[in-house]
Amino acid sequence: MFSHKTLEKNIGWLMVLTFLAVSVGGLVQIVPLFFQKSTTEAVPGLKPYNALQLTGRDIYIREGCYNCHSQMIRPFRAETERYGHFSVAGEFVYDRPFQWGSKRTGPDLHRVGNRYSDDWHYTHLMNPRDVVPESNMPAYPWLADAPADAANIQAKMKTLNIVGHGYSEKEIADAPKMLEGKTEMDAIIAYMQVLGTSAPKAK
Repeated sequence: MFSHKTLEKNIGWLMVLTFLAVSVGGLVQIVPLFFQKSTTEAVPGLKPYNALQLTGRDIYIREGCYNCHSQMIRPFRAETERYGHFSVAGEFVYDRPFQWGSKRTGPDLHRVGNRYSDDWHYTHLMNPRDVVPESNMPAYPWLADAPADAANIQAKMKTLNIVGHGYSEKEIADAPKMLEGKTEMDAIIAYMQVLGTSAPKAK
């Protein structure tokens, strides 16, 4: 049997046993989450993103918005007083990948849905300082001119159905029509306007 002193002198065994200890600890914490309803089932009222919102989410990721804005309200008083009810896993079952994070150059966006009008978001994205004078966020004026891409939306929704999003055949068939005449600005605003609007409601 190895003593602690022996292990400290044998780097090979120390690495192997450290790996085993970390693996067991990780499995004990992670595996049960796959069987808890609170982490695998959607909260009441949550629906998969429609075609326009789904397109907006892809633009949000493409433009790197997640680099400065998290979408995770932590269960601390300072967070809940500013942003609302803390985030729960059931609100993100249709987010692949989810946009949780800790970087906050700008405010958390989890509860931003319906907090401001579409016009406010449009102005903010065209020139953030028009609505938030102290903002250091860059402007995204090209989104207003770029048409929302409908080429891959049906394939995307069919793929998401494989992992349980539950889009109907009609929703998939109507997806390109929903994007007709829409810009990338329309899409990203539609996405942000739905963030955090499912239960539990923001307080």
